[in-house]
Amino acid sequence: MRRRQKTLAPPDPRNGLPASPEPPASGFLTIGGTTYVDPAGSYPLDHRIDGSATLIINDTDHPVTIVTERHRDHPPTAPPSPADHPPSLVLPPGERIETRRGDSVRIG
Repeated sequence: MRRRQKTLAPPDPRNGLPASPEPPASGFLTIGGTTYVDPAGSYPLDHRIDGSATLIINDTDHPVTIVTERHRDHPPTAPPSPADHPPSLVLPPGERIETRRGDSVRIG
């Protein structure tokens, strides 16, 4: 009977995704009433029930992308048109915006 020896490695927290070429952002990201310190990744953008705009403040050293809504009413067999995907908003470091649109906020 043969035995195989294998060195166990710690689990990869990125689930096999390639390493990011940029270091994580440092600073503060504020979405509505929540402030994130040294944020990384994506954060959901919840819209207020009263329809008022959500304030986003990018006090990090990385640009922030506000990923816009995706139109979900087209038939699944039909390709989406460019009108179905409004362009994302990019917020440079040190900038702020009030927005009523968007699904999530992504760092980088």
